[in-house]
Amino acid sequence: MSPRIILDTARFHIVIDRLCHQLIENHKDFTDTVIIGVQPRGIYLAERIVRRIAAIKKGLNIPSGKLDITFYRDDFRTTKSPLKANQTVINFSLEGKNIILVDDVLYTGRTIRSALDALLDFGRPADVELLVLIDRRLHRHLPIQAKYIGKTIDSINDEKVLVEWQEQGEEDKVWLVHKINPERS
Repeated sequence: MSPRIILDTARFHIVIDRLCHQLIENHKDFTDTVIIGVQPRGIYLAERIVRRIAAIKKGLNIPSGKLDITFYRDDFRTTKSPLKANQTVINFSLEGKNIILVDDVLYTGRTIRSALDALLDFGRPADVELLVLIDRRLHRHLPIQAKYIGKTIDSINDEKVLVEWQEQGEEDKVWLVHKINPERS
């Protein structure tokens, strides 16, 4: 099976714009709302959303942060090579805040479960909403759903969603590729 593009660069940017407008519609002036990107790739989407909303809403400054979930993962002790932790950057209290948790791909739900556990170490939020660029809806292990979805796809277990970011020196694109080793991913 050859790789296929799910979102080309133009559609990628349209999807991000649409997600921003949905957030603006639901959160208006973003009072008591913060945006948290899940490390490692959710941070690129979170940063883009914060910048784009600031451009649309003429300089609106939404508090944002980066959340590392490495040691909250249910599989961190079972990997063959040691996991490398990223840095969590949350310079504000989450107590009573409305949190928009951002990740690139929602697959089994285990990453988001880990993120929810990690968030609670920073306070008790009033509400948590999930925003994802791609929702792989058929393979959920946990009852977790996103409120804001860029694109929903159906795929088989032997496929992987690969998101390329300008921030990593790539073109903004989303691919569906065949996994080389389906048991590791």
